[in-house]
Amino acid sequence: MFLLLPLLVAAVFLYLWLSRRNSTLTRVCRWRQERAAGQWRCAACGAVQTGDVAPRDCLRLRN
Repeated sequence: MFLLLPLLVAAVFLYLWLSRRNSTLTRVCRWRQERAAGQWRCAACGAVQTGDVAPRDCLRLRN
């Protein structure tokens, strides 16, 4: 019983770490779907990407 809580906490952090590795999104990225146009537009920087699945990469220009 005493090992259950630390194992649960470790599993949650492992899941969050693994899911973060496959994405370059930041807090600034806000993708909004435009269904009529069949594209996604970033509300923060205005980048556009086509497709039905939400983007997993930040397209913001690096300065």
